[in-house]
Amino acid sequence: MRESLLPTFAPPEKPLFVRGEGRHLYDDEGNAWLDLLSGIAVNSFGHCHPHLVEALDNQNRALWHVSNLFRIPEAERLAERLTQISFAERVFFANSGAEAAEACIKTMRRYQYEKGHENRMRVLAFKSSFHGRTIATIAASGNPAHTKGFLPDDGGFTQLRWGDLDAVRDAMSPEVAGIAVEVVRGEGGVTAASPEFLAGLREICDETGALLMFDEVQCGIGRTGYNFAHQEYGIEPDVMALAKGLGGGFPIGACLTSGEVGDVMQPGSHGTTFGGNPLAMAVGNAVLDLLLEDGLLANVKARGEQLRATLLSLAESFPDLFGEASGKGLMQGLVCKQDNAAFMAACRQEHLVIGRAGGDMARFLPPLNITEQELEQAHQALHRAAARLV
Repeated sequence: MRESLLPTFAPPEKPLFVRGEGRHLYDDEGNAWLDLLSGIAVNSFGHCHPHLVEALDNQNRALWHVSNLFRIPEAERLAERLTQISFAERVFFANSGAEAAEACIKTMRRYQYEKGHENRMRVLAFKSSFHGRTIATIAASGNPAHTKGFLPDDGGFTQLRWGDLDAVRDAMSPEVAGIAVEVVRGEGGVTAASPEFLAGLREICDETGALLMFDEVQCGIGRTGYNFAHQEYGIEPDVMALAKGLGGGFPIGACLTSGEVGDVMQPGSHGTTFGGNPLAMAVGNAVLDLLLEDGLLANVKARGEQLRATLLSLAESFPDLFGEASGKGLMQGLVCKQDNAAFMAACRQEHLVIGRAGGDMARFLPPLNITEQELEQAHQALHRAAARLV
């Protein structure tokens, strides 16, 4: 049956997951697996959280789709709530992180156009970044493995070395519309930007009139212990892309902008058929209910420190297998000196779900409401998995 799928993914034959509850997945043989990946930071509150299920169930019985030709009250409510906890004054809802990033890129370019700078179309981005799989977002990321066979040229994007402010200053020109950067890199190696780097980008944009775009598709919505990762730095963007955890498992993306920037996107300048539909908006509002509960972000920070301690203990106990740990909150990575695929396979023998990133890194993105006891279980299981490889 799987032969009917386009072979763009190559999942293992087993496990075959058929059910999820809380922080656990269950396979077709009845085994429970502790989920330390959350569908790549998507299932922000685990599987089938009662509040999310109730919100979706209620909306499911009321209204699915009307299109954006008509008002959608739940979309208006979610947009208002997002602006209340962020820098933004305008929100555009889409269906995925790539669509959210595309909307941000289009908004930056349209802003410059409307300001009379028709030639300001180039966007500066960074090597080893990841902004999605559409033509524009793979052009922004510039990874040859993703662009091969799809792009005839650079698509109006320039990739620079991550963290190199001198390179950014050298690349600035009258053609640059904006700068796109992940606050914490995901696919590129679970690496947080330094405060100096983000502050420097903000300063360069302020000096030149370019716009600053933060991609928080993976690191936003509480993942680092803040509503949005950049809030720890005290630096605000002009546009920001969200997705993944905002839907708690339901497809959703969002482009957030300041008022001045967002106001250039008038009727006809951008659109979507499914984005902002009542089902997605009901779940997004339910996710914010949980995100804004007292103690949630404090738990993320505490559990993030606990997870980091586990990764450091792995590196200390198995120095031939592991190198540095990196990341923030419940977005952590551990360098595998040998084969991260082998470590993932060993973790599967312990019924642990983890991911990979950056070529040589194991990636950990557990649900934001994971407990101290569950991470202690993970600690023991990860050490057993590592011992299998010695």
